[in-house]
Amino acid sequence: MTDATESRALRTLVDIVESGRPLAYIHSPEEQRVRALLRETARTCFSAAVPLWIWSLTEGMRRDDGTGVEQLGPRAALDFVATYDGAALFLFEDFHEPMREAPDIRRRLRDLYELCLDRGKFLLICSPVKFIPEEIERSIAYVALAVPDLLELVGFLRRETPAITAAGGSLDATEATLFQLGRALQGLTLDEARHAIRRALTTRPALDQESIPTLLEEKRLLVNRTGMIEYIPPETSIEHVGGLEIMKKWLMERRKLFQMRDRISAEIVPKGVLVMGISGCGKSLSIKAIASCFELPLYRIDMIAIFSGRHGTAEGAFAQACHMLESMAPAVVWFDEIEAGINTQAKEGELSRIFGFFLTWMQEKTRGLFVGATANRIDLLPAEMIRKGRFDEVFFVDLPLEDERLEIFRVHLRRRGIDFSGFDLVPLKTFTKGWTGAEIEQCVVSALTTARLQERQLTGEDLLNATANVVPLSKTMKEQVDHIRKWAFDRAVRASPREFGR
Repeated sequence: MTDATESRALRTLVDIVESGRPLAYIHSPEEQRVRALLRETARTCFSAAVPLWIWSLTEGMRRDDGTGVEQLGPRAALDFVATYDGAALFLFEDFHEPMREAPDIRRRLRDLYELCLDRGKFLLICSPVKFIPEEIERSIAYVALAVPDLLELVGFLRRETPAITAAGGSLDATEATLFQLGRALQGLTLDEARHAIRRALTTRPALDQESIPTLLEEKRLLVNRTGMIEYIPPETSIEHVGGLEIMKKWLMERRKLFQMRDRISAEIVPKGVLVMGISGCGKSLSIKAIASCFELPLYRIDMIAIFSGRHGTAEGAFAQACHMLESMAPAVVWFDEIEAGINTQAKEGELSRIFGFFLTWMQEKTRGLFVGATANRIDLLPAEMIRKGRFDEVFFVDLPLEDERLEIFRVHLRRRGIDFSGFDLVPLKTFTKGWTGAEIEQCVVSALTTARLQERQLTGEDLLNATANVVPLSKTMKEQVDHIRKWAFDRAVRASPREFGR
């Protein structure tokens, strides 16, 4: 029976031992973490204390407490396990190379399956490289050890308390704070989490809720190094989105359901939203606002990088990125311009394989991930991707209407600390017909630049003058804009409350 206080990783190893599997391969670079998990496994699975023996090519065979050191080569180490009298756990670190190079090693492993079976002896190989010889692949349990889950991170924080205190710091050990800190560290290995904690303690000696921004900054640096995933800092709230009232109302309602995800049926937990529409009308801004609305970190998957070939095959890189994000849940995942990378760089056969994986992943992913995808040309995507059940809703973001354009002006003026209470903004309705939100922002920037160059405050006249310098996208790309609007007419939900096409 699963213990609610056990981490996912510990439960996996306990299951292997309790099921009597004598051989296991743990795919992980975290040797210290694996040792700690095996110590706990030994305490959980055996009524009496059993030793943990560790072997490596450089240090030979030794007990976990540092005693009983014997300088044994790979074959002699396997013989040591074969002749060992009594129950024990044996951890062989980086044993993939001896298995790859020596046939007698592979043969001896097959012998050990019989010699250890039902004798309380368990041989576990730990390596950052996955290599399981064909001869033993049906006899060995394989574990791809994911990054620590929330329970394991909270336990890690508790174990770090003496080290934090010894370094002159303090830890707020209340349950609520520990879980908040743990969520901020999700997606990191224990070593990476330890470095993040040390960085936070150099900023201020107390590790508490105020340390969370520093922990998230460390995670941003670590996540961004993958080249496929980017951490987007929380700078955009839903108040920064002008107009789009239908979509904003929908998001506020889904926020409540998402926060209840662990207490409600999986079928009504929000999965994600696809936002399509005309470039510059607020699709990306909306996804950023979702993360703020849901009070979750935002990670962006770079589809162009996925298909670049720099990270191996496109389907492999895409699957790796998606699985990595699952380890960081809860979070909002942003697939930016999902159709662009696929349709410009996909090789023959890759498209169907990637979509096959993506559709399955959308159905089976952890409840803690909310997907926000954006697309300029949703008609380029396969129909099965946008059918009901994949995304909760498909929203179309059209050119802003008159009142929305004025609201967007107010948002950008407000964000720049400008008092516009004395401005007459109504004439801007006429001069900005057909403009996108991005063009309105650039109008504000242009007007503000003019005022600052003349060393004076911005006026409403500056805004009106700046409109003369903008040729809107709806004119320069009229055919493409009309095509997008026509496609979306009866295929998507309009994000704004007034009639389509106004």
